[in-house]
Amino acid sequence: MGDSVTGKKVLIVEDDMIISMVLERMIKKLGHEVVKKVIAGQDAIDSAFELEPDLILMDIQLKDDIDGITAMQEIREKSDVHVIYITGNSDQYNLERAKKTDFVDYLVKPIQMSHLKKSISKAFAEQIS
Repeated sequence: MGDSVTGKKVLIVEDDMIISMVLERMIKKLGHEVVKKVIAGQDAIDSAFELEPDLILMDIQLKDDIDGITAMQEIREKSDVHVIYITGNSDQYNLERAKKTDFVDYLVKPIQMSHLKKSISKAFAEQIS
C-alpha cells in the first residue's frame, strides 16, 4: 500500500442524496474510491462487513430506525474500520454516544473540503511514518 494516504476505499452512509453526491465528489477529488453509498443503518452494517472499506463517512440521522452511531456499534463488534461522523447538529448526547465507537472525527454540516481532507489524513496518520 505504500505510505501515502491515497486510494482508500470509502463507504458513504448519508440519507440526503445531494450531500451524498457532494461527499462522493470530495472523496474522489482527494484521490479515494467510493465503494458504495447507502442511506440506511442496516445497509451500512451489511456493506461494512461485505465491502470492508478503509473508512466510513457516517451520517448520524439515517432513514431507518438504526442511526449512524447504533450502526457503528454493531460494525465495531467485527471491525475496526475508521469512521468519521457527519451530523446536522452537534448535540452533546450523540457526541457522548459516538465516543464509545472510537471515531476519527465528528464533522458538522455543511462539510468543508478542507475539514474532510484533514479528517481523512487524521484517520490514516499512523500509516505515514
